[in-house]
Amino acid sequence: MKFHLVYLIIALILLNTSCSKEKEKISIIEEENLEMQMIKAYNEGLKELERGDPVYAAKKFNEAELLYPQSIWAPRAALMASYSYFSFLYYSDAVLELEKFLDKYKNHPRRDYAYYLLALSHYDQIIDETKDLNEILKAKKYFKIIIQRYPDTEFAIDSRYKLELIEELLASKEMYLARYYVEREKWIPAINRFKKVAEDYDETIYIEEALHRLVELHYKIGLIDESKKYAVLLGYNYQSSKWYEETYKVLNKDYVKISKNKNKAKEDSIIKKFKDLLK
Repeated sequence: MKFHLVYLIIALILLNTSCSKEKEKISIIEEENLEMQMIKAYNEGLKELERGDPVYAAKKFNEAELLYPQSIWAPRAALMASYSYFSFLYYSDAVLELEKFLDKYKNHPRRDYAYYLLALSHYDQIIDETKDLNEILKAKKYFKIIIQRYPDTEFAIDSRYKLELIEELLASKEMYLARYYVEREKWIPAINRFKKVAEDYDETIYIEEALHRLVELHYKIGLIDESKKYAVLLGYNYQSSKWYEETYKVLNKDYVKISKNKNKAKEDSIIKKFKDLLK
């Protein structure tokens, strides 16, 4: 009776081992099938991208990611979906894909590239510095992240350069608003805008003019000591500039009125000039 029991136990063990191996075999086959399907979808995405259909390409890359999410190719496929949209100027779709990637793949080694592409997606939407403040600020935010977290990458080098351009854009916006107030003889709001340039954007090309305008406007409203303070600052740092010469004229002869030229043609947008440098 005991021998029968032993045989039964052995048979059960062999049966379980056989079933376990069979399940493992089925699992491996299913995994291989998923991987093949994923590779096929990924390659189809590449072909569609080459053909110039970014929407369908991104769809195939997303399909590849979903088919085999535990694969190392899943995050690559997600990045390729983002790039598909970006390369054909579908910036809003690119931004959504990149934000999803950064949220989902916290430790992926190509997060630096994802942040760079995200920054560019906002930066390339800037058309007019007087209107596109939201895109300017978002681009600035992500370029700063790249510089802080990935300082030794090639993306950081370009991010530093583009941040300088963004500072110029933000300064130009303040100058635009300040001139707007000057034209309407709203001296205090104009002074506040020129002050912001002097305090926050002192490394931009607008600093000299901003200091001169502060001399000019303070003199205009009778704050002579304040006017002289900015004249000293301008003279100490930019004595050879044309703006210092204009300031000298203000403080060394009767100054009646700030000249206004309402018929002056509008200046070309600074963003166009900067983008030309990148071509």
